[in-house]
Amino acid sequence: MPLFHLILVALIQGITEFLPVSSSGHLILLPQLTGMKDQGQAIDVAVHVGTLFAVILFFWRDVRMGLAGIPRMLTGRIDTPGSRLAFLLLIATIPAILLGLILKLTGLSDAMRSMTVIGWTMLIFGLFLWWADQTGETTKTDADWSISDAIKMGLWQAVALIPGTSRSGICITAGRMLGYARHDAAKIAMLMSIPTIFASGALLGYEVASTANMAAARDGAIAALFAFVAALLALGFMMRLLRTISFIPYVIYRVLLGVALLALAYST
Repeated sequence: MPLFHLILVALIQGITEFLPVSSSGHLILLPQLTGMKDQGQAIDVAVHVGTLFAVILFFWRDVRMGLAGIPRMLTGRIDTPGSRLAFLLLIATIPAILLGLILKLTGLSDAMRSMTVIGWTMLIFGLFLWWADQTGETTKTDADWSISDAIKMGLWQAVALIPGTSRSGICITAGRMLGYARHDAAKIAMLMSIPTIFASGALLGYEVASTANMAAARDGAIAALFAFVAALLALGFMMRLLRTISFIPYVIYRVLLGVALLALAYST
């Protein structure tokens, strides 16, 4: 794959994975709007790995605590901050895994990869984010994350399997609806992404493992590196920005892109 194409895909994935604008929607739109060849599943796996390492590094203190709590969680002892975090992340991930398998086995996941679907989800869930951000209370912090909230946010996360919805965006929206402050809702959404990205990356990786070769490995390493750097920068920028401003800039972007895509889709 040409170097420019690799870097472009990596930057799109890295920048949009953790912003509430839908990375999957942008990657689907790239070949449709530019005529470029689809990057394929091998590169999808690589850029997912890059963004996974970025969010792990950014939230390493929480990740380390959660990893340390896994042994206690597995023995049914949810009595430390680490085991509690690991348990809540597990609960929040199950709905997306189950729905993802259903969509893949039924073929519906491919049927939803259209410009019209992405246009509507960009628009609708962008406005939904604006509504939740404007009306939601700011009384909770990430330390208040509970089992019931993890279940609710996990169910909303499953909705993000519809292209254009945005996994981070819908989780942040759910967090704001539940009363979490902007920064804390975003932090929980980012932590929820770790097992979700790992699960989806593992599934894709299993599918492409048999076709892997040296050229694909080289391309994947390049894509993963650029995606890692882009995701780390975008994540840091958003988390700092949320201490002073709302999600309005992302909402405006989503609405404008959604309207443009729908106009393009219905005019052809």
